[in-house]
Amino acid sequence: MRMYDIIAAKRDGLALTEEQINFFITEYTAGRVPDYQASALLMAVYLRGMSAAETGALTLAMTRSGDSADLSAIPGIKVDKHSTGGVGDKTTLIVCPIAAACGVPIAKMSGRGLGHTGGTVDKLESIPGYRTQLGREEFFRIVQETGISLIGQSGNIAPADKKLYALRDVTATVACLPLIASSIMSKKLAAGSDAILLDVKCGSGAFMKTPEEAAALAEAMVSIGQHTGRKTIALITDMDVPLGSAIGNSLEVQEAVAVLKGSGPADLTQVCLALAEDMLVLGGRGPRESCRAQAREALSSGAALEKLRAVVQAQGGDPAALEDFSRLPSASLCQPLTSPASGYVEAIQTEQAGTASVLLGAGREKKEDAIDYGAGILLKAKVGDYVEKGQPLALLCANSQHKIDAALPLLAASFRLSPQPPALHKLILGRVTEEGTCFF
Repeated sequence: MRMYDIIAAKRDGLALTEEQINFFITEYTAGRVPDYQASALLMAVYLRGMSAAETGALTLAMTRSGDSADLSAIPGIKVDKHSTGGVGDKTTLIVCPIAAACGVPIAKMSGRGLGHTGGTVDKLESIPGYRTQLGREEFFRIVQETGISLIGQSGNIAPADKKLYALRDVTATVACLPLIASSIMSKKLAAGSDAILLDVKCGSGAFMKTPEEAAALAEAMVSIGQHTGRKTIALITDMDVPLGSAIGNSLEVQEAVAVLKGSGPADLTQVCLALAEDMLVLGGRGPRESCRAQAREALSSGAALEKLRAVVQAQGGDPAALEDFSRLPSASLCQPLTSPASGYVEAIQTEQAGTASVLLGAGREKKEDAIDYGAGILLKAKVGDYVEKGQPLALLCANSQHKIDAALPLLAASFRLSPQPPALHKLILGRVTEEGTCFF
């Protein structure tokens, strides 16, 4: 079998066979296919697309390119969760404890943030002492004892995806549905859970800008789940505005705790309850109405907050930091962004707001960049709020005035004011299951 023939077949719009896809992934991962041939195939896929069967075969080949977790020793239906990335998206810190409090075992591997999107591992590591790298036996033991463990991706998970993503990033082939879907799902399949919940973000702070684009990605990933025997549900949720009011690691931990105490922002709470409901459905906890009620009860009773405390303590973190926020990292400088005029907040360009948080030190532009866990942004006004001239729109937090000066103009440009109140966005835009797509 020759790479030349595989490239030519896809260039001409033919469907690749499972054998051809396996050959490419195996040989490229081993270093026997050069980058220039892999790049040619990626561009052919970008231009010609892939069928559901091809995308499923590519996903499985990438999954098999490295280690896969075997969670069968943990009793119950294990449900994983993945977000396609956003700004202020701390839902894992809320949704997973809710699901665990309702009896769904959570053995979750999460990633770090890159660019304007935040990462769950960075948020967890802002809790003093919290260990995101655990051995297999300790990981399993914590899940069995507490019902939940949240760790970073470890081992040799989907190495083909790491190589291909780096190549896609420099060959203008990132924005390709089959490649995006297979990249995400290969890691989820390798993580070993029985079912997968996908939170596909849509809007100015998301990779998919329109509901139609988000639905197409969700459908591709749910199809992969169906082809590989993993029950999968995708919710399409809004990321046209930062989720909640906190952007930045320690700040987002504090806001997650507020939601688990019943005093968090309404938008974040609504999205988390919707995601938790679907996690419980996937976990076999009963019909949808019952799962919705169970999620609300776990939140209102404090059981979900206890699960977060339990996992923090089990993984070496300081559970007292969830009550006494002074024990969490904080910034030495905080400066308000004030409104230049009176009016309604019509829009917040979310990607710009996320990039401003990176400039403050809360994120990274390159994987090796260090994180300032105390840095970030606290939004004082959201879309639909009326503000007076001079009223704070946001608070910028950093440990350097230079960083605040760099971020301030970008954050200011992300706010758009209007004399009229804007139409508010729906937070939950739709759901994709094996039965089809439903927009709300």
